[in-house]
Amino acid sequence: MEQYDSRVDAYIEKAAPFAQPILQHLRQLVHSVSPLLTETMKWGFPFFDYKGSVCQMAAFKEHIGFGFWKQRQLNDPGKLIKEEDGTAGSFGKIISLSDLPADEILIDFIKQAMLLNEAGNKKPAVKKETAPKAPIEMPVDFAGLLGANPKALEFYHNFSPSAKREYLEWIVDAKTDATRLKRIETAVEWISEGKSRHWKYK
Repeated sequence: MEQYDSRVDAYIEKAAPFAQPILQHLRQLVHSVSPLLTETMKWGFPFFDYKGSVCQMAAFKEHIGFGFWKQRQLNDPGKLIKEEDGTAGSFGKIISLSDLPADEILIDFIKQAMLLNEAGNKKPAVKKETAPKAPIEMPVDFAGLLGANPKALEFYHNFSPSAKREYLEWIVDAKTDATRLKRIETAVEWISEGKSRHWKYK
């Protein structure tokens, strides 16, 4: 895999003006740590990998999210890592470079994450205590197609939170745009019939 990915260039170019310098800074910072870190796109967002996912960044309309795949396993004496809320990553919503921890702190986190992957620790640590899952933001394309089908929209609003989440997870976990579109179309069709995501198995 190449160290740089042209899809990440395109992603940054399409981001809001306030977001571009932040994304560029994070990208350069990550690559300054090691030439072994490579870029890719997963679920529509830039990821930095080394023997597995290390960290990722995402641009939204009014903020940036930057997070570590195994944030719960990182040594964080300053308690800078926050609980994920769906789009804010590991450090809350970032709207300027000043919202990020110092570069040397981020570099330390990146090195720690690489060592975790080097050790073969492939999965994020499981929380010891039971906690509610972070909410999933409604994808714009799913919301648009759902809104165009009043019957499906009514059924969806009446679904339980867990039933809604099953559909959202299915859609955002799609590996390609084509798969994502197919899942969205299928979801709206099933929802319009009042069916849950796993209706075939019930």
